[in-house]
Order: sequence, then structure tokens, then C-alpha cells
Amino acid sequence: MHPGVTPLVEVEDLHVHFGRARAVDGASLQVMPGEVLALVGESGSGKTTLIRAIQGLQAPTSGTIRLEGTPLERSSRRAIQTIFHDPAVQMVFQDPTGALNPRQTIYEIVAEGLRIGKRSGDEKQRVLDALSRAGLRPPERFLQLYPHEISGGQRQRVVIAGAMVMEPRLLLADEPVASLDASIRGEILGLMRRLVDETGLAILAVTHDLGLAWNIADRVAVMYLGRIVETGPTEAILSDPQHPYTRALLSVVPETREMEQQILTGEIPDATRVPPGCRFHPRCPVVQSGEAERRGFLTRCHTEDPGILRADAIQAAACWAVAPD
Repeated sequence: MHPGVTPLVEVEDLHVHFGRARAVDGASLQVMPGEVLALVGESGSGKTTLIRAIQGLQAPTSGTIRLEGTPLERSSRRAIQTIFHDPAVQMVFQDPTGALNPRQTIYEIVAEGLRIGKRSGDEKQRVLDALSRAGLRPPERFLQLYPHEISGGQRQRVVIAGAMVMEPRLLLADEPVASLDASIRGEILGLMRRLVDETGLAILAVTHDLGLAWNIADRVAVMYLGRIVETGPTEAILSDPQHPYTRALLSVVPETREMEQQILTGEIPDATRVPPGCRFHPRCPVVQSGEAERRGFLTRCHTEDPGILRADAIQAAACWAVAPD
């Protein structure tokens, strides 16, 4: 993928189970320095659980998570707190209103991470720089305001400023624009892309919307029922998707009007009842259209698991329709 470059984060064969529910069921991915990786899939695919495991809020059942080449120990509360407060990894939440303390001023909110981390230097100047970088200008105007006194888009910029003030190398963004008006989403996505280009940080952006990937991502990882089923460069994924699930997600993105729309039948299965064989086969258009039977791999779809994609795969899909003979 990037020979000789150590991934910022590497997830290898990760499992997160809640009783019989296999929320993450063998997922592998890498986030490289200076890139945006979009983790895409329907609700219930395991995206948020995966990002919570990376963040340190959810202990894995098995598998490995490495931060800059070092395996993260998640067996103790102390270890989880250490990664959660690691300035190298910061989180941008879906709902900016819920992420901001309504009793704190914008200055106090953005400065909180510096104070918790006992960071040295000019606190006020760091806060001003972070607010300005997040597009809140002039930053002095916002210091003594409270969250309810600014707009939803401005609140999300405050959340981003609170992360950027820590000078992170990785932002974990969980549906970062889902709660915003359509008119504001493009501004926030543009801001995130500029932060990557100007500072060299990386972003792992969790979303159900391939349109987000279209706008800002360098690479895409598509997740279905706890597993990464396709990964590759954004241009390749969006112009020539290999997995039937990716094609179905992409067919409803406005930018792909020339693509035949595919309506997925049924709901994503419960994580306690992962289907045998390919986990997507009960909803797969290739199976339902009879193409899998005509091409001779229907039995494999029903009985053989296509397997876990390697974390360092440049472009791959876990699908018998594209498997080599």
C-alpha cells in the first residue's frame, strides 16, 4: 500500500462480541499517515463498534489493534484510559450539541483537553489557533460564547477545534455531518479535507453515506455485518465497485446517476445470526438474479466464507463473484 511506511492504525482480525452477537466479526484495516479512510456501511454493520474499539471505549474479544506499530493493550481500565486520552488520537462525534457541555464557554470547551493533558505553552493562543483553523474567524469573537449561542455547523467546528488543539495525528470521525443541514455538510467536509492536506493528520470517517467518501476520502473500506467486504482507493471503488453490496450502496449516490439503481431487499441480519457462507448472500442481487447459479458459484455463496480481507490489501473484495478461479 505504502511500502516502508508504518500505518498510523492497523486493525487485524478484530472481533468484538456481545454475548452471541458478533458486532465485529473479523475486521482488518489500515489507516495511513496523511489520508482519509471512509468506513462505509448500513446501520448495524459494526462501524461504530469498530471505531469505539480503536478509540479505547470498547475492549475487543480478540484480534490486534496497533497504534504506530505498537499493539494496544486493552485488558485494563488504565490502558483504555491511556489510549482514550492519547493526544495522537482524537474523536469527532456525530452530534455536536451532545458533545459540548452547555455550561462551558467555547474557550473552556476547546481548552479542556490541554488542561487534562497538562500541555505546556500559551493556552489562549493554542485555543485561538485551533478555532481559526476550524474556520471560526475571528476566533476572539467566539471565546466567551456558549454552545446554544452558535449554529449547529459552528458547534461542529468547535468539536473539531477541541480535537485539533491537541495536535493529533489521527481523527476518528463518527458520522461527522449526519446531524447537520445539507447546506452545511459540504463546508464541514471541505474543512476536514483541508486539515488533512495542511497538517498531515489522518482521518478515519465512519459513515453510511458513500457520498461522503466521494467528497473527501482517499480510500474506502466497506463494512457489512461485522466484516470489511471491499477496500480500495476511492476512485477505483466509486468507478468500478467489485462487491455487489458496494454496488448497491453506490447506486443511490446522486453523483452516480448513470449507474443502474439496485434496491437491497430485507434488512441487515441480526449479529447473533450471521448467515453461513458469504454473509451477504441472503440479500445479494447476484444470487437473487440467478447469475451466481449460471456462473457456477452459488453453492460456494451458501456454504463457503470468502474470508477476511488482509489489512494491507490495496484493492480487494470478499465475494465469490470476483474470486480467482
